[in-house]
Formats: sequence, structure tokens, C-alpha cells
Amino acid sequence: MKKLLALILALAMTLSLAACGGSSSSGTTDDTTGDTSAAAADTSAADTADDTTAAASTGETISLTVWGAEEDQDYLSERVEAFKEAYADYATFDIQIGVESESTAKDTVLTDIEAAADVFAFADDQLVSLVNAGALLALDDNMSAVLENYAGKTLDDVKADNVEVSIEAATYNDTLYAFPTSADNGFFLFYDSSVLSEEDVASWDSLLAAAEAAGKQVGMTISSGWYNAGFFYGAGFTTGLNDDGTTSIDWDGTSSLGYTGVDVVKGMLDITSSSAFLACADGDVSNQIASGSLCAAVSGTWDAEAAQPAFGDGYAATKLPTFTCAGDQVQMGSVAGCKLMGVNAYCDNAGWAVLLAEFLTNEESQTRHFELREIGPSNVNSQASDEVASNVALNALAEQSEFATIQSVGDKYWDPTATFGEIIAQQQLSADDDAAIQSALDDLVSGVTAAIE
Repeated sequence: MKKLLALILALAMTLSLAACGGSSSSGTTDDTTGDTSAAAADTSAADTADDTTAAASTGETISLTVWGAEEDQDYLSERVEAFKEAYADYATFDIQIGVESESTAKDTVLTDIEAAADVFAFADDQLVSLVNAGALLALDDNMSAVLENYAGKTLDDVKADNVEVSIEAATYNDTLYAFPTSADNGFFLFYDSSVLSEEDVASWDSLLAAAEAAGKQVGMTISSGWYNAGFFYGAGFTTGLNDDGTTSIDWDGTSSLGYTGVDVVKGMLDITSSSAFLACADGDVSNQIASGSLCAAVSGTWDAEAAQPAFGDGYAATKLPTFTCAGDQVQMGSVAGCKLMGVNAYCDNAGWAVLLAEFLTNEESQTRHFELREIGPSNVNSQASDEVASNVALNALAEQSEFATIQSVGDKYWDPTATFGEIIAQQQLSADDDAAIQSALDDLVSGVTAAIE
């Protein structure tokens, strides 16, 4: 009993130092670093100390909210119950789970940070914007002390437990801001091997020809700068994030490999003009696969659940095809990334939220996530399991990783590239009109590189 009381008091002290408090007590955020001032942090700790002590000593219910993808609701419910059981000696919990896609988390959170969830999952390319807006709690020494006291690990342990690229993705200005939850945020090609051969899927030309002959289609989301960038990256073009939050992009010029942006667009138009090509809305690939009309689709591990039953014994996956660019066969590139779980800087129970975020991303949770949805873990022990090593989708992702790029872009990148992709998908440009293609590329680059208001 004395040991338990000592732990409770230690938790109260540590959490009171780490708790954020509400908007009236939260610190101001620097626009470039997202760091909270020490004075404001001291005020926040003082404001929350009494409440935290009372909660730890009287068993008051701790309320938290978690946001995750719609497909993860069952998984989150299961793991939240496990968290409650693991920490039942310290507190009673009321944890509400909400639906928010990792791809749209940033936009929703930044609409009203204080009203957002205490813990939320998001794609790694959103980290910088969330930090600069002051939306993410820095995982500092105080947070490490919380983890060491109650999870039995420090932040150094968390870093060692996950692959290096995932820790890099969760770090900004040498500060860790989130816990890696997966390392499979990339795309490749699912296909039905009973319809398509390995030779068929090697290039877009042979892939579409074989699909057309079989009366099937190949699906891909073109109206997204995450997916359509793969054509430009493969041809040697780049994007980058500047210190002021703007994006650098060279798609309207000539790449390091000697191809022009016009060359790439012509290759894309050749693909989208095929009757065997289906331009899928973002997030709708799984529905199209399940419909039975596709024999192949460009997507990621999250759609393995749809592809396996749809393709049956023919279920297969491989790297992306090559595409025709200026008469050459160019290997299509892709984006490499991770999914992360962060803690809201305005949460009222920051220490508990950190413990929950760590629990939802630890080895056991990542292993369970893979078992339920074939989500590729960032945890090194989970990755080493026989089940992960033999997974069809993850092997394809690994094959494509040689041609993958870590995409660093600013907020202005997404709308222009989505609009540009839709123009390609709808065949609103002619492959014979170089001037019109160049003009469209110039407009794209102008929109992407616009200053941040």
C-alpha cells in the first residue's frame, strides 16, 4: 500500500508539472518553433496541480478523448480497454473515441485546437504545421519522467523501440512531438495474379493492355498530390519545405534526369486516357476493389483488407509499374511516410494523455494493429515477427521503398496538386498541346509556392 501511495503521489507531482491546462493558462507559441514559454508552462503547472493531486488521491475519473481512422475504431476500443485495465490501480477513466482520418487530422485540429481530441493520429507530413500552430505537446524531460514512472520506459526507450525513419518523422527542431504508430505510409500495386502476370504489372503500358483484354480496370487516385507526385519523383523532380513554411517545387522545369514536366504530364495523360484506367476518389480505392471491377489498384497496406478477399487466391502485390516518359520506361516513384500519434498541447490531463498515446503505440498495440488490419509496424520487434516478414503487402512496400521519397511540403501544396491531378484525370489537357500543358504546370507551381498568409 505504501508503494502504491508513493506512486500516486509521484504521478500527481509529475502530471501537474506536465499538464497543459485550458486556453486561459496555456502558453503562447512561437510561429517558427512551436515552443511554449517557460513562464507560461509554470503557470499551467500551478493551475493544474490541485486538480491533478485530487484526481490521483481520490480516484476521480480522468476524462480523455482519442481520434483515429474509421477503420481503426474497433482496434482503438480494444486497446483503450486494455489501457484502463493496465492503469486501474491509479485512476478511473472515461475515454471517448472519435472518428478522424489521419489524412485530415491537421485540418480538423487546427480549426479549433482546444476543442480537438486529447490524443489523435495523423500522417507525418502534418507534423510541422501542427507544431508551428502550437497544437502538439512537446515530449520533453517531464514527459519522459511520466513514462519512466508508470510505463517503465523513457523517451530514449521509445526512440530505440522504433525504426529510425519513424523517429525522424516524429521529430522537429530536435524535439520529439509524437509517438510513431506505423511505418507503412506508402503506396504500391495490388493485383490479381489470376488475371495479370508479373510481366503484365511491370509497366503501365502492359498493365492497362492486359486489364482491358480481361474486361477489368486499374484504379488509382490521381487527384492527390500524395499519389500523383510519384510520376514526377520517378522522373527526377523534387519538392521541399522551406523555413518559412512555403514549398519548393520544380515540376514546371527540367529534372536532374533530363526530363521535362511536360514529358511527365504526357505520360500521365497516356495512362488516364485508357478505358482500362479508373480515377478513384481519395479514400475510395477500397470500395472500388471490393466492387470486383478492378484487377489492380495503386494503394497502401490499409487496403489489404479489401484486396485479399476481392482477389482471392490471386491476391498479390508488387512495386509500382514503370511509365512511358519521353520514350523511356521510367520507374514510378512514391512517398515514404509514417503515421504518428500526438497529444494536444491544450489537454487538461497531459500526463495521462501521454501515457495513453504511448500505450496505443507500444509493441503490443502495434502488433495487434497488424493482426487486425495489416498495418505495418514501426516497432522493431513487431517488424521482426514472422507474420510481418511474410506479409504480401509489406513485402511490396519494401520493394517500392527503393524508389520512395520522404515528402516534405507546406500547406499550399495540397489544393493545387489535387486540382492539377483532377485536370489530368478528366483529360482536360491534350497530349499534343505542349503549350497548354506548360501553362498548367506554371499555374500549379505558382499555387504551390504561394506565400503563407
